Amino acid sequence: MKINVKEMSYEEVLKLPRLKHKKPLKPQLWLTTLVRIICAPTLSRIKFSYTTERMDLVKDQPCLILMNHSSFTDMKLAYGIFYPKKMGIVTSVDAMSGILGKLMRLLGCTPTRKYVPDMTLIKDIEYMLKKNKTSVLMYPEAGYSFDGCATTMPRKLGILMKRLGVPVVTVITQGAFHRDPLYNMLQIRDVKVSAHVKCIATAEEVKEKSVDELDALLADSFSFDNFAWQRDNRISIDVPFRADGLHRILYKCPHCGVENQMEGKGIYLTCHACEKQWTMDEYGQLSADVGDTEYPHIPDWYKWQRECVRTELEEGSYSLDTEVDIAIQVNLNGVCKIGSGRLMHTLDGFRLVGADGKLDYSQSPAFSHTLYSDYYWYEIGDVIAIGDNEFTYFCFPKENISVTKARLATEELYKMKKKHRRG
Repeated sequence: MKINVKEMSYEEVLKLPRLKHKKPLKPQLWLTTLVRIICAPTLSRIKFSYTTERMDLVKDQPCLILMNHSSFTDMKLAYGIFYPKKMGIVTSVDAMSGILGKLMRLLGCTPTRKYVPDMTLIKDIEYMLKKNKTSVLMYPEAGYSFDGCATTMPRKLGILMKRLGVPVVTVITQGAFHRDPLYNMLQIRDVKVSAHVKCIATAEEVKEKSVDELDALLADSFSFDNFAWQRDNRISIDVPFRADGLHRILYKCPHCGVENQMEGKGIYLTCHACEKQWTMDEYGQLSADVGDTEYPHIPDWYKWQRECVRTELEEGSYSLDTEVDIAIQVNLNGVCKIGSGRLMHTLDGFRLVGADGKLDYSQSPAFSHTLYSDYYWYEIGDVIAIGDNEFTYFCFPKENISVTKARLATEELYKMKKKHRRG
């Protein structure tokens, strides 16, 4: 999938019409039927199946559907589960760009900017549920999982559940992550995919339970580990490219401690600083070719990197300062490349400077609980995205830095700032 890209000056971008809010449309049955037909070959190829739990309590009521986000396949899975149920979908602004965006509006999709506070979105969700009488599908993680575990989610989603007052349904997939993991450069694997669909709270239970109890129900549903699932169920993925791009997740060597010298290629992960090498087996586990295997389980390695970032933040040694190519999204017509600039990330948050100093944007560490960072974004490159409800700034590092580390630092810094405020 690609996105429309234009070369423009920063001054020209500032003159572009801003994104105008439109109320969500009711899904058009003819189009949802067409989409379901288009999805059929993929659903057949992956031998898709799903189980249900307590779904008899939902019946035909509009509900809030919260689905984990593993790959672009997820929307196809949703149509495989819920069609012909009417369903509006909360979608990122960049995913609704161009002609595709017009069709997605007819499907009932409504755009929002990732990880930006948006009260209008809450009103749109209420409008879909109450006025359009449709269910609403959301990916509460908003971004794809990096390490096969749940991505950090905003706190107190229980407040939203209480406000909406409708049944809450979760959809947790197995195999979708392994079919098309984000780090693996869009290389599709032959993996059977399934899902578990559960009503975690009826409308009455939403009313009776506290916000903390509702949050706990959601946290329990989103406590998965895809690599552990693969290992424990002996799911063989014996493709010769299974470790391609793995350094995007595992950017720091646990043997020598050097960052950004890792390379995932074929079935191997290699540190070019100390030359230590690990083999990724067909069950998603790592083993060192020589010496001890520090972290055979990929999410454990990822957690260790998070701990290292946390230590850097606490010691005040963390910083990111890199040259980037900058693209800006203003509306649904695509993104505009404006040239180069510098992206900085410190304990004071993000700062982006470009367009000969005319662009100077800062974002505080308390702005968002996580960061919009992505691998091979729309086949352009690894990206760090920041911004507000008016502009999204997509920053493509020119240097060898990890967008994963930037996300980890954003999440840990947010926790530190929130803890400090409460203290």
